[in-house]
Amino acid sequence: MRTDRRWGRAAAAYAVLILGALVTVAPLVLSAQTAWKTPRQFANESALATPHPATLENFRTVLEQGLGRAVAVTALMTVCITCGQLLTAIMAAYAFARLDFPGRDALFWTYLATMMVPSVVTLVPLYLMFAKLGWLNTFWALVLPFLFGSPYAIFLLRQYFRAIPGEIIDAARVDGAATLDILVSVVVPMSRPILATLTVITVVSQWNSFMWPLVAASGPKWQVLTVATATLQTEYNAQWTLIMAATTLAIVPLVVLFVVFQRQVLRSIAVTGLK
Repeated sequence: MRTDRRWGRAAAAYAVLILGALVTVAPLVLSAQTAWKTPRQFANESALATPHPATLENFRTVLEQGLGRAVAVTALMTVCITCGQLLTAIMAAYAFARLDFPGRDALFWTYLATMMVPSVVTLVPLYLMFAKLGWLNTFWALVLPFLFGSPYAIFLLRQYFRAIPGEIIDAARVDGAATLDILVSVVVPMSRPILATLTVITVVSQWNSFMWPLVAASGPKWQVLTVATATLQTEYNAQWTLIMAATTLAIVPLVVLFVVFQRQVLRSIAVTGLK
């Protein structure tokens, strides 16, 4: 009887998970499928019909319209911000987790409270600052506001660093390791899963950023992928094959990133849950 109940609960849980996966993946599959169709196929056939024959014309068109440059700008911006956030967040999180200095906890919780402030509140002050500096429509306008860490990244790493056994750090200090040596040689190698998770989160958030790049870089030179896709949607109204081609190009790098880091992400979830 108990075995039957367990099997019933497991079957129900798997059914819910499969349904959730289908609901999540179906729009992405439909978008990619539409990107390979000609406009005539899209207009005359069911949306669920597979493209026959498949065509690369939609991808060629959107790349010729400047989407290729937008992908390059977005990739460069994302790499710079991710590297900057990881570097500064690691150092700040270690200081808040393992170093003793006056006002440490008060400073940390005050900084963490800024997570409660909506990003749109800082939009106008940031714009005025960069306008005064003459940095609007430049690469620095895209990168600098997000380069030096974030409250969420520092909080996530701080909690993980605090869970590292103190005996390991004490042993390294007894062996003569300085604070920077301990951070680079001990703490960072032990924190690879959470760093991989933070990398994925940061890349996804910056790759999909829209509002600030739209305001800070209005010209086509430093246009990011999300803004370029929105521009294509306005320019090619109702030409869904082109819009889906641009959307597919935007999704593919994120899918590849998750496939590369999925083991580390799952490991970080498991380790965090156990701790």
